Amino acid sequence: MSILLIHGLGQTADSWRETLEAAGHPADAQCIELSELALPHPIRYPDLYRAFADRCDRMPRPLNLCGLSLGSILALHYTVEHPARVRSLVLIGAQFAMPRRLIGLQNLLFRLMPAGSFRTTGMDKADILTLTRSMATLDFGGRLGAISCPVLVLCGEKDKANRAAAEALHDRILRAQLRILPGAGHELNRDDPRTLGRMLRAFWNAPDAPI
Repeated sequence: MSILLIHGLGQTADSWRETLEAAGHPADAQCIELSELALPHPIRYPDLYRAFADRCDRMPRPLNLCGLSLGSILALHYTVEHPARVRSLVLIGAQFAMPRRLIGLQNLLFRLMPAGSFRTTGMDKADILTLTRSMATLDFGGRLGAISCPVLVLCGEKDKANRAAAEALHDRILRAQLRILPGAGHELNRDDPRTLGRMLRAFWNAPDAPI
């Protein structure tokens, strides 16, 4: 069995450090560093997904996938394509059909930010702008019924942009449960890593039990 945590855009693998501490440092947990995957430049979503899927294919099964934001999109994409390979799925601040207005606003903000703001992520500004533009047409809504594993959908109380999608995922995935974390925003692994870690530990130990 493997546990794979996938960070969001603007984060790194180290963004999961406090969460994993609270989860008790599961021996089979790995935090993937998206910027270290073998990717052509400029980075586009199809290339990122293929590299991510190749990493998943090489890991011991069954897989327990946990992603935040961009990481949740990658985890969801892999699960709808390979449902038999995934034991459990955690989606944090997730979308299953990209909201084009939100993507456009995000790109506008990224264009206004200085290039140096992106250095700590391992991707440069051009890569991030190209990546987000290449995601605009993603839509997994028609494939959610393929997901057969237990799913934990998490959203911060202050994450208004992703609340409706979290509720829709809960309604449309057969074995999904939804939890809203009080006082937290979009980045739960930074806003409330200890609560998140405890919830993940409970879910990984018994995916079908109420959290």
